[in-house]
Amino acid sequence: MDVDNAGVAENHLKECFSLVWKNPYVLRLAFSAAIGGLLFGYDTGVISGALLYIRDDFSSVDQKTWLQGIIVSTAVIGGILGAAIGGWTNDRFGRRFSILIADALYFFGAVILTWTPGPSLLIVRRAFAGLGVGLASMTSPLYISEISPAEVRGALISINCFMLTGGQFLSCLINLAFTHAPGTWRWMLGVAGVPALLQFILMFFLPESPQWLYKKGRQAAAEATLRKIYPAEEADKEIQALKDSIAAETNNEEGSSEKINIVKLLKTKTVRRGLIAGVGLQMFQQFVGINIVMYYSPTIIQLAGFASNQTALALSLVTSGLNAMGSIVSIYFIDRTGRKKLLIISLCGLILSLEFLSVVFYASTSHPPRVSTMETFHFSPYTCPDFRLATTTNWDCSKCLKASSPDCGFCASKSNKLFPGACLMSNDTVKDLCQNEGRLWYTRGCPSKHGWLALIGLALYIIFFSPGMGTAPWIMNSEIYSLRFRGVCGGIAATANWVSNLIVAQSFLSLTQAIGISLTFLFFGTISVVALLFVMVFVPETKGLAIEEVEKMLEKKDVHFVFWKRQAG
Repeated sequence: MDVDNAGVAENHLKECFSLVWKNPYVLRLAFSAAIGGLLFGYDTGVISGALLYIRDDFSSVDQKTWLQGIIVSTAVIGGILGAAIGGWTNDRFGRRFSILIADALYFFGAVILTWTPGPSLLIVRRAFAGLGVGLASMTSPLYISEISPAEVRGALISINCFMLTGGQFLSCLINLAFTHAPGTWRWMLGVAGVPALLQFILMFFLPESPQWLYKKGRQAAAEATLRKIYPAEEADKEIQALKDSIAAETNNEEGSSEKINIVKLLKTKTVRRGLIAGVGLQMFQQFVGINIVMYYSPTIIQLAGFASNQTALALSLVTSGLNAMGSIVSIYFIDRTGRKKLLIISLCGLILSLEFLSVVFYASTSHPPRVSTMETFHFSPYTCPDFRLATTTNWDCSKCLKASSPDCGFCASKSNKLFPGACLMSNDTVKDLCQNEGRLWYTRGCPSKHGWLALIGLALYIIFFSPGMGTAPWIMNSEIYSLRFRGVCGGIAATANWVSNLIVAQSFLSLTQAIGISLTFLFFGTISVVALLFVMVFVPETKGLAIEEVEKMLEKKDVHFVFWKRQAG
């Protein structure tokens, strides 16, 4: 990068925040739309804490990990449907109207969750709320990209990612606030209706995307919006550029999104190459394991050796807080450093973090505390039936927690949680007996001296994920497609993200049971290596490029190895 470009890059963040003073209207548009990211983040984060109390309320959920996975992933199924129809609703009805629909769906789904009488209806209503989240997830960054001045487009779209991670952090605070309230998880899920209602009110009074307005022949409305977004000396130039773009589109036989044929779309070289990069990034964003951390962070923390729900929720604040901070870092670096370089740095850090977590959990699960016959019989007649009937007493905590006739728990030694403890039946009565003696009660993980190392590993994972893989896939998917294909391609990419999200969310607990949590983290670390190779080979750098320049670059090259510098010409 030459000196002039470095100076321009250095000023990107200053230019972004100077908009607060020069043109607060742009920030109003961006922040209002970014509440969609808040809904996405809150829904992602709140279920991790709510699930702890859903398990306490419904014994069927507590005893069946597959049912826990379904409760988590049904919102993702709704998200898939929302993202899948998002391309059509955005092109047919507009970006603003799609956000209003998303808010209405999410508000209705969130509020009715508070009256769920059992797990079956909870599953149905989680899917309903997920429908709104899925629609908002692809519409909010698209709307922001189309109302943003090009030089700060990446930073403004990063605000959506900041709101997403801020929503995850807020969900942890809400979870903690309602841990002792009657209804616990019902409040945790129901509070989500507030930001949905707020965004609906704000967006109701805001304009439609100027690009969509021009595309639908409403030139006067589009020009009025552009004149509010850009200074007077730049507005005419932007209006002319948009006119030229729409004119070129009109001359194209595939100019109308209603006439787009998917097969023809994939035969278009620039669109196909853009989709490979965009869809691949969205899939790998999930397959590197981010939502096992966000959906299951309290569970992972308990598996690391922290016993209580409150402790697990409090410690999960660390990961969600770091995620939000990472989004702020992205706002600075995304237009200064570039998308691809951040992705490469991010993935290298993720590989190291996941390998570290694999080693830590291997050490934790390799040496669990023993089960003491004397300690166990101290709580007779609540001894775990499998332990009582066993031909050998050579048991440890892990073997105790795997007992299933009925489920059993580990009551740690009173003097030191790492000393031999008791293997007992798992129910509320036994839990209270154990805790009343000042002991820790474990049902999802065993005591370990390596628990804090696991927390450090999770923190490192988030630190590396958030600025790169957390934000860049959404930003690039709002930049890499031409206007005539932006709605449908954005919908395809967002759907790929949600489908990948579903696969990860549904399989994580089953994976930990089948191969152990250590190998599960190793598995995601291996996928991160594949993701790194994909980014280095197939993903171009779009920093500071107009849509026409991106198209020219995709036309010329199918493979974009490393791309540390912007291509000339």
